[in-house]
Amino acid sequence: MIPSLPRPLWLRTGTVCYALAFFAFLFLPLLVVAVFAFNDAPYPAPPWRGFTLDWFLSGAPGSARRGLFADKAMLGSLWTSLLVAGWVTLLSVLVGTVNAFLIERTQFRGKQALSLLMLAPLVIPGVILGISILAFASRIANLADDLWGLELSFLRPGLPLVVLGQFSFIVSIATLTITARLKRFDRTLEDAAYNLGATRAAVFTTITLPYLQPALIGAAAISFLMSFENFNTTLMLVGSDAPLTVMMYGRMREGATPVLNAVSLFLMLASAVLALTLLRGDKAKSAA
Repeated sequence: MIPSLPRPLWLRTGTVCYALAFFAFLFLPLLVVAVFAFNDAPYPAPPWRGFTLDWFLSGAPGSARRGLFADKAMLGSLWTSLLVAGWVTLLSVLVGTVNAFLIERTQFRGKQALSLLMLAPLVIPGVILGISILAFASRIANLADDLWGLELSFLRPGLPLVVLGQFSFIVSIATLTITARLKRFDRTLEDAAYNLGATRAAVFTTITLPYLQPALIGAAAISFLMSFENFNTTLMLVGSDAPLTVMMYGRMREGATPVLNAVSLFLMLASAVLALTLLRGDKAKSAA
């Protein structure tokens, strides 16, 4: 249909109803979680019992309520998730950049097969991926212990194995993001710099890297968020230090309280701030 032509009433009404239903489906559960983080009741669901900040700030000795910022176990799991996500992001962006140059700048036998195999972790369910990594790492650790008496603790359930497990599939997404940007790069810019006497390091740092910067930032943001919210793979590989998603799962099994709503609201606000910061950065670069 030509956009300038008037649309019938039923079509306009249907479009509005569809849009309202779609956004309600997306945001209504988040709104309910945000509202009931302030509910003055020991449960995270209706009915409404009044407004309170106890589920954020309460922590007085002898109090039956313990808010988010006084819950040392919850804050510790939050720090653990940040630590894991930081390492996964660093490794994914570094290895993803190397992979992007390997795929786009080199020619070798089996490159197409390698590119397809790189996508395999993305279609494997997280639980199966976690179990496979745990079994493989445990077998390697046991073999090293039996043959040489080496205790490879980083291959036992714990944070190093969680980092390796998440990295195994997140690096594929980082690689695809950076490769898509590198594919559109005009290599004549590098050739011109070489003709003017620039070194490889100078060309990379002054021409190629600034061009890849938006993709690197995007890959880092995606990697961080995917690592932070990952549950299936993490649950299979975690040790005594539980990240936030595993901690929240355990709390839900014991009996949910509005503290979980408070954590969810905190994470929603942090994600919104991160997204807005990235958008403003992109707009500022576009304007410049």
